[in-house]
Amino acid sequence: MTIDNYAKHIATLSRTYTEALQHVANEGTPLTAILVHSGSEQHYYGDDRGVSFQAYGHLLHWIPVNRPNQFIYFRPGEKPIYFQIVPNDFWYEQNIDVESEWEEALSIIKLSNLNELSAELNKYSLSKLAYIGGHGDIGVSLGIDKPGINPKRLLAYLDYARAIKTDYELEQLRVANRLALLGHAAAKTCFLGGGSEYDIHMAFLQATKNLEDECPYTNIVALNEKAAILHYQFKRKAALDQNQVLLIDAGCRIKGYGSDITRTSVNDNCHPCFQSLVTAMESLELTLVNEVKPGKTYQSLHTSTLAGIAQILVDHKICTGDVTDLIELNIPQLFMPHGVGHLLGIQVHDVGGHQADINGTILSPPENSPALRNTRVMETDMVFTVEPGLYFIPVILEEERGSDRGRLINWNIVDDLYPCGGIRIEDNVRVTSDSAENLTRQFE
Repeated sequence: MTIDNYAKHIATLSRTYTEALQHVANEGTPLTAILVHSGSEQHYYGDDRGVSFQAYGHLLHWIPVNRPNQFIYFRPGEKPIYFQIVPNDFWYEQNIDVESEWEEALSIIKLSNLNELSAELNKYSLSKLAYIGGHGDIGVSLGIDKPGINPKRLLAYLDYARAIKTDYELEQLRVANRLALLGHAAAKTCFLGGGSEYDIHMAFLQATKNLEDECPYTNIVALNEKAAILHYQFKRKAALDQNQVLLIDAGCRIKGYGSDITRTSVNDNCHPCFQSLVTAMESLELTLVNEVKPGKTYQSLHTSTLAGIAQILVDHKICTGDVTDLIELNIPQLFMPHGVGHLLGIQVHDVGGHQADINGTILSPPENSPALRNTRVMETDMVFTVEPGLYFIPVILEEERGSDRGRLINWNIVDDLYPCGGIRIEDNVRVTSDSAENLTRQFE
């Protein structure tokens, strides 16, 4: 990472926050400064064991410190302040290494507790100060008026702006993709060698040199029929007699920014129709990426996905009838019940995906695809995933046996493919000035 890119990133954030404050002032909420809080540590009931901490996204947008009770103070026209709270503690390591680029872009004030922070804030004006973060009670305890706790208009503006990435952010996302692909390669090798879900998971972690809680989300490592469970959460430790299919959805986090990559691999003993389906889905995914360009709606990309799924179902004789019939009857959604992707950045499912504008106007997904997480118009430097899927999910498909839609389904093939689970192919994509940059494929 270049110091220059980080400095430019902070300058961009400063402009965005200044504009956000001006916007809410014009809307009748006069705020003059913002205090961004990373969050507070939580503990399991009746225990001193902490729940795995994840800093508030808007704090990580400023500085990659995934630690409780870190604060950024922003006031237009002034250098942003990083209030770094490092408790005096002999139970846990609390030190935070300061990088040189932070010192160039931010004023850093080191404190040991919230009481010291309160004293520091009293040096500034608490009047018209906004608090944003997950613990509004702390904002109140610091003297911030309740109307200034997580103002909806301010959050809507900042959430909407997060979709457009700076060069600094794109740099982190590229590195996160490159590193995750090392893990995916190791995972595939382990799968082909007969490894269990646990073995494959550990191969990914070892190749990327990650602890599990350092990953941007819990790895999905599904063999055979478990690949039909979209967010399959377990890791079977026993090796299976036959590894036919591996669906692994796993990413890496770099300076707060996570990659989100899914690959589906098959063994030679896998059903020939399913092997052909994987090839067809890989082709569909790349075709969808090629459709990405500024001004296009994400819903239209999802519509193209459903049409592509319908064509694949017909081509593989999984469904009868023509593509138009399948689309009108919403049959592709029986095989792909999720959306084609989501915004990506500091959070894997990043904020603002359903916002139509900076005011927080919600553009809901279409009725026939309620799980679609992104309804935005594509803009230059927006980053999102493209992840078509095709699954054989008994809990969905079995309801259609004997129904009008079910008459168009070849149940003999479906029964044969249930043991294979499903397919998902996922890349991370940046919108360029006229097309797309595939942040994932450029490193394969």
